[in-house]
Amino acid sequence: MDILFDTANLDDIERLTPIYPVTGVTTNPSILKAEGKIDFYAHFRQIRSIIGPNRTLHVQVLSKETQGMVDEAHRLLDKIDANVYPKIPLTEAGLHAMRILKSEGVKVTATAIYSKTQGFLAIASGVDYLAPYYNRMQSIDINTRETIEALAGFIKRFDAPSKIMAASFKNIAQVSHALQSGADAVTLSPQLLQQALSAPDIIMAVDRFVDDWEEIHGTTELPLD
Repeated sequence: MDILFDTANLDDIERLTPIYPVTGVTTNPSILKAEGKIDFYAHFRQIRSIIGPNRTLHVQVLSKETQGMVDEAHRLLDKIDANVYPKIPLTEAGLHAMRILKSEGVKVTATAIYSKTQGFLAIASGVDYLAPYYNRMQSIDINTRETIEALAGFIKRFDAPSKIMAASFKNIAQVSHALQSGADAVTLSPQLLQQALSAPDIIMAVDRFVDDWEEIHGTTELPLD
């Protein structure tokens, strides 16, 4: 199982990566908008410096044309590092770009996936990750569980190297459902993970443990000896 942070916020990444078992960072232009006008490549080099060489870093291209996507992917690899996963939207032009990049040995993440058809085209093209948009799919009445189960079935049946990285979550229940349906990875905002661990019932349980101990022992710490 892979858990990734869907953020470009340097403070969050630096503060929370040591706490959570994250295996990488994903971003897109909408996420970057929240950071304001940044020095694009320098910002991602900082993210790489924080997360280290063993976590994955996924950065999206902007062009809508095949050659432009390929050129931008090469630029990401040249100006950030050679291990970046260019994120390519799965349009017809994007599919062509993915096939070109995979023929060159580039690691690729297929993004903006809403359908089984997009998914099996990505899998057949040998992408490393494919990112179905969970909440957005639900908002247009697409059965997300059925879609992810089908894609996971394709991968298993054809022994494909691709991994399903579910994205676009609005609550932690969606994350759990995506994993239960067969997603290999999930990418979500750090805030969603923090909310999951700060639920009132959890806080109440922890406080009750401490209160019960203090009632008997008069302290909120374990004995030294």
